[in-house]
Amino acid sequence: QLQASGGGLVQAGGSLRLSCAASGLPFSSYVMAWFRQAPEREREFVAGISNGGGSTSYADSVKGRFAISRNNAPNTVYLQMNSLKPEDTAVYYCAAERRFTMAPITRAGEYDYWGQGTEVTVSS
Repeated sequence: QLQASGGGLVQAGGSLRLSCAASGLPFSSYVMAWFRQAPEREREFVAGISNGGGSTSYADSVKGRFAISRNNAPNTVYLQMNSLKPEDTAVYYCAAERRFTMAPITRAGEYDYWGQGTEVTVSS
């Protein structure tokens, strides 16, 4: 089970930190990622991280502003979002896939487990 939290309303230029707590999973066996979905748009990859945290990947739209990290004890993945823009407004989902890989997975269809989503609204 994945439980996402940390969303909210923030002004443009502000910051938020999302958290995703995993339970019932051997966490270090899972590649993790954040996706987002804005109204009337498809779900898109935001950031991903490998099992041990040594490799990360970002969508071009968030590079240099967002940072993904994980703590395998206590089974949590984070998304630090800085310099937020109105176009970052979306519901953010964490995802997990049981796989050992050196590189993050960027395709939504490859993830088996999804959190419930946490809403981020950035006002201009």
